[in-house]
Amino acid sequence: MQYRPLGRTGLEVSAICLGTMTYGEQNTEAEGHAQMDYALDRGINFFDTAELYSIPPKPDTQGSTERVIGSWFKARGNRDKVILATKVCGLSEMTWFRDDGSPARPTRGQIREAVEKSLTRLQTDYIDLYQLHWPGRPIAYFGSNPTRWKSVAGDETPIAETLDAFAELVKEGKVRHIGLSNESAWGTMRFLDEAGRTGGPRAASVQNAYHLLNRTYETALAEVSLREDVGLLAYSPLAQGYLTGKYQNGARPAGARSTLFNRGQRYQTPGAEAAIDDYLAIAREAGIDPAQFAIAFCLSREFMTSVIIGATTMEQLTNDIDAINVAFTPELEAKVDAVHQLRGNPCP
Repeated sequence: MQYRPLGRTGLEVSAICLGTMTYGEQNTEAEGHAQMDYALDRGINFFDTAELYSIPPKPDTQGSTERVIGSWFKARGNRDKVILATKVCGLSEMTWFRDDGSPARPTRGQIREAVEKSLTRLQTDYIDLYQLHWPGRPIAYFGSNPTRWKSVAGDETPIAETLDAFAELVKEGKVRHIGLSNESAWGTMRFLDEAGRTGGPRAASVQNAYHLLNRTYETALAEVSLREDVGLLAYSPLAQGYLTGKYQNGARPAGARSTLFNRGQRYQTPGAEAAIDDYLAIAREAGIDPAQFAIAFCLSREFMTSVIIGATTMEQLTNDIDAINVAFTPELEAKVDAVHQLRGNPCP
């Protein structure tokens, strides 16, 4: 396993992070425990979750993933072996996160309630990386980094208030470091500027979608990552499995996420299937498993801190972790860039 700096925190995290959002929905508690055991044995020291999980979000499973991780910590007694990341919700009309039924907002009071609940479910007294899951302001598209701009209106929570709430938690020792997620270059710089102005905690990372079908992070945020030491934690490196080819030509394998939940529309856009075919052809010609090829591409980016992988089977997990051993050569880079020049970012 490779290890990389997490911003300016002094922490070294594994280049592959274990994503856990299937625990409590597609994976049982026992399966989640087995995945975490295996990941730790393979050198993964970085786990990611959220108060929102499991996915798809719904009231009866909200928080279930954190509970699975918490029961694993209690059973194994190994909290000190893991750099743990979780998230608090941003602006949302979902009302089942807060005791009073309020729509989610990253306000001081809601962040306080959220972190206390997460700590209880996780059976720990501190969180290593506490992330704002998405902005507290209206955004055009989930991910905050669209290929086409669209104006939106609505209420917002000031960045200063959110950062102040995080600062209180860091001061109390409940949170060690903070991060952002689904954030834009503007939002990231505003958080950094506010931290510099007030002495508040500095964002260590940005967790955004990044994969062969969506390289929008490169247009502005990559420079922020490199110049400001706020690295990318890439989620959906396989584009929710679409880059493995298992959904090509309308296929819907039993038990797959898009088969179960019909939530893959962002990967079914015009041009997506043709782009996937092109990338699959490059992997096939190189003799590389498509999943490992897609993950290796992400790992090779200079602005990448860690690539978040998720799996529902141990076979998938083993295969995905093995991507750490795949060399992404200049020849592969040239072929990928040629496809990207033609196909662009069909799945933002």
